[in-house]
Amino acid sequence: MRLRFSLARLLASTSLVAAVAMGLGGCTAMSKLSDVTGSVGPRAEAGPTDRAPADPVRAVEVYGERYRANPKDADAALAYGQALRANGQRAQAAAVLEQATIANPGNKALLAQYGRALADNGNFQQAYDVLSKAHSPDNPDWRLLSVQGTALDQMGRHEEARSYYASALKIAPGDPGVLSNLGLSYMLSRDLPKAEEALRQAYASPRASIRVRQNLGLVVGLQGRFAEAETIVKADLPPDQAAANVAYLKEMLSRSDAPRGAPKRTPLASLSQPD
Repeated sequence: MRLRFSLARLLASTSLVAAVAMGLGGCTAMSKLSDVTGSVGPRAEAGPTDRAPADPVRAVEVYGERYRANPKDADAALAYGQALRANGQRAQAAAVLEQATIANPGNKALLAQYGRALADNGNFQQAYDVLSKAHSPDNPDWRLLSVQGTALDQMGRHEEARSYYASALKIAPGDPGVLSNLGLSYMLSRDLPKAEEALRQAYASPRASIRVRQNLGLVVGLQGRFAEAETIVKADLPPDQAAANVAYLKEMLSRSDAPRGAPKRTPLASLSQPD
């Protein structure tokens, strides 16, 4: 699997870490946003029980037919929205899910997926607001708390974001995705030692995805320890994939070494937003 950092945009900056405009996607693994990675979770996003077609294009066709037959059907809209997101049709997914939430007010599964779609499109404040309605303080969903944290990080509100990660970790102690988000939050605010500490905790989990490893390698590399970063990103991978990961890591790190006065683009790994 090729190393991919899924933040869709890297903003020019003369500092080591710049604010980012989009995240995105995320996949729980570094392959597909899902995650964006996984899903926001069965409690928050319970969808149809039938198995989705493996091909994303076919899934869009199948669920699109069901949705068009009854646009007000919540399950059909949810499945179609998820298929559109998985196929990279993010704007259309947001439009479908917006209409579905209007037709089904208060449906938390739809609100959760709609919030994710808004985040896909860079509408972070709106995503945060919608996700706040998808669960409640007396019955919080740790996955949604983590996604709200990523939205806050994207808006530069890092301290607030970390309070959400802390709340998520109280419910799901040691979750590698949340810890990875926490590490990237510290990276965004230039605290690389704390970023590494959180990412090493995530990396130690048997449930850690390949993206957690790549995030750790990036943070280690940003501290000037490239040999160690190289070892991390290519561990346990076939030679061709390891070489691709190392090459990409070099490219990302080189962007922070532009000549003085030249605009820099900070390599940023995708905030893990379970999908």
